[in-house]
Amino acid sequence: MALDSPKLQEVLRQIRAGAMQLPDFQRDWKWDDQRIRELIATITLDYPLGVVMTLETGGRSPFRARPLTGAETEQPAEPDLLLLDGQQRLTSLFQALFMDAPVRTTDARGNELYRWYYIDIEKAVIAPADRDDAIVSVPADKQVHARSSRTVELDLSDTESECRAKLFPLNIVFDTGRVHAWMREFVQLDDAHWTLWSNFDQAVLQHVQSFLIPMIRLEAATTPDAVCSVFERVNTNGVPLNVFELLTATYAGNRDYEREHSDYYRLPEVWQDIKKELATAYPVLGQPEINLENGLSSADFLQAIALVCTWERKREGRTASVSCKRRDLLNLPLPDFDRLAPQLRDAFAWVGDFLTRQYIVNPTDLPYRTQLVPLAAVRAILGDRTDEPGMLERITRWYWCGVLGEMYSGSTESRFPRDVEQLIDWTRPDGTVPDTVAEAAFLEDRLDTLATRNSAAYKGIYALLAKQGAVDWYYNHEPLNPGTMLQNSVDIRQVFPKNWCARHRIPTAKANSIVNKTMLSHRAGRSLVGAPSSYLPVLANESGTRDEWFDDIVATHVIDPATLRADDFDAFYADRSRQLLELVRTAMGKGTLVRELTAG
Repeated sequence: MALDSPKLQEVLRQIRAGAMQLPDFQRDWKWDDQRIRELIATITLDYPLGVVMTLETGGRSPFRARPLTGAETEQPAEPDLLLLDGQQRLTSLFQALFMDAPVRTTDARGNELYRWYYIDIEKAVIAPADRDDAIVSVPADKQVHARSSRTVELDLSDTESECRAKLFPLNIVFDTGRVHAWMREFVQLDDAHWTLWSNFDQAVLQHVQSFLIPMIRLEAATTPDAVCSVFERVNTNGVPLNVFELLTATYAGNRDYEREHSDYYRLPEVWQDIKKELATAYPVLGQPEINLENGLSSADFLQAIALVCTWERKREGRTASVSCKRRDLLNLPLPDFDRLAPQLRDAFAWVGDFLTRQYIVNPTDLPYRTQLVPLAAVRAILGDRTDEPGMLERITRWYWCGVLGEMYSGSTESRFPRDVEQLIDWTRPDGTVPDTVAEAAFLEDRLDTLATRNSAAYKGIYALLAKQGAVDWYYNHEPLNPGTMLQNSVDIRQVFPKNWCARHRIPTAKANSIVNKTMLSHRAGRSLVGAPSSYLPVLANESGTRDEWFDDIVATHVIDPATLRADDFDAFYADRSRQLLELVRTAMGKGTLVRELTAG
């Protein structure tokens, strides 16, 4: 790393020549008119600007590069430096001080503007402390109109008009010939302008023309992981850089791929096609029409690929461990990604089908999105072996232990590779039980605190209810299935309604608990009014079912119908807790735990 202080003029020349460009992961320039005027004021006062950070390319950019906004040319150049921090400042200065065109910017409300920037010579000389007021921006036609009429208050459409207004055009500040020509016309208007110009030249123009930019230069050998870390630390006011954006720029800059295919690799398009295909077939994996990152994310997909890639390398003796940390993703070669992406696409499709078989069909009902990453990696590695009855049973048990034991609620970086290796090892008859299965535990009193979808176990128990054969209380001709759950807007409803619980002073924790909720269609939920003994006959009648048969339908929700017909909340709560715990035990393949009470 080296520290340099080149002149602003030299930096802007590098930008124009394409010697300094942006890595493609940098977002678009977006400063508004006021910030540009304030920045120019800072330069004219020779105040410190702040450090700019660049990465040397060594003649071969590690990322696809693009010119700064306004510096585009017909013939692309290979940059010597990539601008990591300082894009907003340098783009603003380049456009305002170096381009012979109006600057495309916005007002405070985000409305698009095209502006030329001037400095009021008298204000700049007389009141340096108020330099912000001396920086003026005018429309693209260089005419300022009165607010309430079309009257032109200020016309700067030619040099004479600029001189008479004593407004110096900042876009010519680095063009010595044009500055001298403008100065000659200015002083010819009035002999008194000589002194004013001399003071302006000393107090403003010399500051701008000699202004230094403090610049950190990172060596070309800096790793992608280090570049990402540096960018995140220096770009504190911007949107955080993510791995996907960095890989997008890296893959797009892959010369070998471009030579072979006569085009650069477009990672965002590849991911968009994969995500839309998966989400269309399996809505639980997200709603790309809302946001492409909704549900299964690009980071999830990259982590799954990294897990498979490092697992292969470990088997070949090329790495010591299976991993999917940021550095593993950033060091993922394009050929490996290109080879593994179709396999992981198919693996996530299998995961989508697996979730459907667990009666998890909506993104909002998915207990842990992160748990899908190692599951997809295992599918990609084992292939059809995951469909063998014994292995599928073990995978299903692992999945429910992760959900009901809430094993994926904390850090997952170490759990991902451990689960991949241990699940694969579990394919052997004498394989070790994965930690996620061995360590998972469900405390019986957890039922009392499961009240919202914020908990994975909450979502999991209701999926188990549907999976074990629950029948809707209105559309009751068949058990719930993934299709009818979506079609009939099945959601979670309170068995003993909220108002009933309030009138009978049922403790809020129990009234809101998962024990007092079940999965029903929107139509059935509309009839859950008043006491259960009142609404059950109504539902039976509305659905065309005899009362005694309707009790059998209620029982499919692991509810004793007799407790509802008696409006006995306590008996209902105790019996349903017992039955729900049995569902949990069956899914996890182990007993539940009772919390030990300690003496106070």
